[in-house]
Formats: sequence, C-alpha cells, structure tokens
Amino acid sequence: MSEHIRWCRSRREFLTDAFCGMGSLAFTQMLFEERARAATANANPLAPRPPHFAAKAKSVIFLFMAGGPSHLETFDPKPLLNKLNGQTRPKEFGEVKYQFVANNARILGTKRTFKRYGKSGIEVSDLFPHQAGIVDDLAIIRSCHGDMVVHSAAQYQLFSGRIIPGFPSMGSWAVYGLGSESNSLPAYVVSPDPDGALEGGQPMYMHGFLPAVFQPTMLRAGKKPILNLDLPPGVELDTRRNTVELIRKLNEANLKATVEAEDDEFRARMNAYDLAFRMQTEAPEVFDISRESQETLELYGVGKEPTDDYGRRCLLARRLVEKGVRFVTVVHGGGPGNLQWDAHEDIEENHIRMAAQSDQPAAALIQDLKRRGMLDSTLVIWGGEFGRSPEAQGGKGRDHHNYGFTMWMAGGGIKGGQVVGATDDIGLKAVDKPYHFRDIHTTILNQLGLNQDALSFMHQGRKERLTEVHGSVIKEIV
Repeated sequence: MSEHIRWCRSRREFLTDAFCGMGSLAFTQMLFEERARAATANANPLAPRPPHFAAKAKSVIFLFMAGGPSHLETFDPKPLLNKLNGQTRPKEFGEVKYQFVANNARILGTKRTFKRYGKSGIEVSDLFPHQAGIVDDLAIIRSCHGDMVVHSAAQYQLFSGRIIPGFPSMGSWAVYGLGSESNSLPAYVVSPDPDGALEGGQPMYMHGFLPAVFQPTMLRAGKKPILNLDLPPGVELDTRRNTVELIRKLNEANLKATVEAEDDEFRARMNAYDLAFRMQTEAPEVFDISRESQETLELYGVGKEPTDDYGRRCLLARRLVEKGVRFVTVVHGGGPGNLQWDAHEDIEENHIRMAAQSDQPAAALIQDLKRRGMLDSTLVIWGGEFGRSPEAQGGKGRDHHNYGFTMWMAGGGIKGGQVVGATDDIGLKAVDKPYHFRDIHTTILNQLGLNQDALSFMHQGRKERLTEVHGSVIKEIV
C-alpha cells in the first residue's frame, strides 16, 4: 500500500497525523481565546484577575487611626508604667530617639483600666468597650514597629512600604494584582476624615509609578461622599449613554492620531468617564445608607454623636466591599494635631474623645460583616502609623513612638482570639516576635493570594514591589 494512503495503526499515530488538520484548528482556537483575553485586559485593566495562589480574602478594609493611637492606653497593658510613674526611664530598657520628648523626661502612668474579655481572655482597655466585645475575632499584634518617628514619613511607610512619597500604596498594589470585581464602582476607595488632610497628604494613598488607572477614588467628607451621582433633571439615561459613547470615540480617535497612545494618564481619564456613567446607574443605591435597617444604623452609631460620621463611613465601607470594591481605607482623624490620635498635650482628653468616635463603628463593622457571612472573605485591619511614648511630653501627653506599638487584623482567613508578639515591660520596644510594616504588608498580600515577589512592576530598570525588602507572613495568625 502506498505510504500516502496508509491507514493509521494506533491512536497516537492518528493524533500525530491529525496535528495539521483538526489539531491545528484546536490550536488556532486556543490562540484566538488567549488573544481575546489579552484584548479584554487591555480594554479594561481593572478586569478581575486570578490570584497567584488560593486566596482567603477577596477585599480589604483598612481602619486607619491617623496620628498614632497609644498602645499603652488601648491593647497593651503595662502595670510597671504606673509603678514607675514620675521616674526617669531605667537604663536597662535602652535608648530610643524621640521627636519632642526631652532627655530628662519622666515615665507617664496610665489612668486606663484593663480587663479580660471573650473566650480568649485578651486584655482590652476601658476605652474600647465595643471592641472588647469582638475580641475573639481579633488577632492583636502587639509587636509592630516602623522606621520613622515623624507623621509624614511613617504614613508613607505604612501605606507604601517606603518613607518617601511617589511609591504605590497597598491599595493600588492590590488592585494592580487582582483587578476589581465591580464594573460600576471604583476598585480602590479612600474615605478621608472631615476634619482635614494629614501630614502625608494624598500621595500616601496614591498609585505612584503604577498606571494611573490604579489610583484611588477619594470620597468627599460628609453625608454626600460623591456629588452628581444622579442624572441631571431632564436628562434621560440613553442621552447620557450617547454622550459618554461620543466622548469615548473622540478619545480613541485622539489616541490613534497622536503620540499619547501610551499615555496611561489619558487612558485613566477615558476609564473615569466610563466608570462615572456606570456609577450613575448603580452607585446611588450603594451610597444611600438610609436603605439600611434602623437596627443596622444603630449598630454603627449612625444618627447620634459622636459616632455618626465614622459610623456612616464604616457602614459605607461594608456596602462597597459587598458590591465588589477591592480595597477601602476609612480614615479616622484629620486636620491639625489634636484632631487626630496625636496626643502630645493630654493623652486622656485626646484618646477618650477619639475612642468615643471610633470604637463602636469599628466593632460594628466586624459584627455586621460576620452576620452577613462576609467576614471570611473580607480582611479588616486597624492601626496607625506608630504608637505613643512611655515617657511624658509636657506632663500629660505622649510623643510619637515607632519602636513598638499595636495593630489588629480580623476576617479574611485571620485566626482571631489571640495576641501575637510583645513589647517590653514599659512598652518601649518590640521584643518578642517583632513585626515590621513590611511583614504587615506581606501578610495582607498573602491573604489576598498574592506573592510579594510575583507582584512587581518594572520601574526605572528595577522590579519594584510593595515590601521593598523581603517581608515575612505573620504565620501565627494565618
């Protein structure tokens, strides 16, 4: 029999001979699908992307306590402080550098009382009666530390892993790695405090050298976080859709005709027009918290002082992640000094006031997420850029303190009801299992299913990443 018409003698031989026939058709289809996915990603850089490995959380809410809440008055009881009250620091605790505390400063005791709560028996200050009620859901990290003692540099490091502005924040990194699960809402949202801006300013939240489409949407303070969500009177939805379509086509024509085709800022503006239109169809409902039950509003402290503002914004954070927003930062504290957790003059007056505003809303967020079945998929983080000093500043205040302080995490696969790490007996330095900001960042990425090395971006000839120096996952809590 001629070799050209020889019958196949096995399945392997059949598949080999068929490669340029049916096999090539299948291969062509695979290539087409791959190119189609790539085109979709280019058309929408915020399209959801798979994590590097199995994720335990799909969204993050960061309760940022701006100014530096004192670990000594909140989650890290130090009985020795009161015994040493009014004395100079014993030499065995070593030396640290402060911003304002004088060399002859005296130890400042605390007027706060601590009790054990929950099945875990974790000690919590009387400043936080509501968070004490959810302590079994919290993993309290008492051994956090950073490198900087001034607000701006510490805030940059908390958000971006660097002590200078210009680097992407952890929210932008998360969206760069995973995209967004919502087509009609921003992927990354920052809700600032109505009392004003912080020392680090808007750069600490920003996208840095990442493409501009990964920048945050900054909400307005007050009861209308986004203006003009509703269609103007007399404007129909189809009319607005046609307007946005015309703008998009003009922008695309401009991209083809000019050298701006690679201008990510221009592409981000194009994306913003599309997003703004989609938000007018869905976002009004999301931002209208009056749709919540009275019981839920009361849970967050909405409608009463001093919890109304932060309660509204924590509730809105839950509503946003419920609709697919990837990362939400809810800032508490803003404006000059004492309007933040920045208790230089009087630690008692400052922290009693700030805790009264934020304790109930923060606890309500955990409770609300849990009862809705969302806590397992939502990672919640609480903390500031540093803590406060064991020594007094000016008699009744505490200075900035970056050598040892407390943050907590909950949900998103975090094992609650435990305390990790410790500071020394006066809260001066993290001495047991110290965890740097980079370890906090690595743990956040880990819960989102992102590898700190794989999540990188080529910038000025170097693969940059959130952690800069290699961080460690806090294994005790994951």
